[in-house]
Amino acid sequence: MLSHRSNHKIAIIIKPKRQPCGMRRKTYRKLRAEQQPEHHHFVDVVLLEPTVARLRTVRIANPNRNPKKPCVYVGMTGLSPEERFENHRQGIKSALVVKRYGLRLLPELYAHLNPMPYNAAVQMEMDLAEDLRRAGYTVTGGH
Repeated sequence: MLSHRSNHKIAIIIKPKRQPCGMRRKTYRKLRAEQQPEHHHFVDVVLLEPTVARLRTVRIANPNRNPKKPCVYVGMTGLSPEERFENHRQGIKSALVVKRYGLRLLPELYAHLNPMPYNAAVQMEMDLAEDLRRAGYTVTGGH
């Protein structure tokens, strides 16, 4: 039995991904590194409508809530809190509870903590949510 072998080589051409603004990758990385210092993460607190407290999952997560204290969402971001809140409102990577019930930011609860490195922000988000929950706030977020 004879077998026929082909020695044809197939060339695959892969185009490099285009960088924003037509910059080469190294230039873009350098500019990006200069723009983002190590301490550029923030925690934020959003005031929510009181109707959030009617949601079953929210009531379960806040068994000791004080009905006289507001409902809040605690989050963490690499953007400024104002930019992140606008993204929530526009539905860009948003938490549904903020998109539907978000009223405004409460900088008096978080401004003194910002900015911080990523790892500190992750921990601070959880700690701030728990502290507010202990103080009687109805808290969502704070993962």
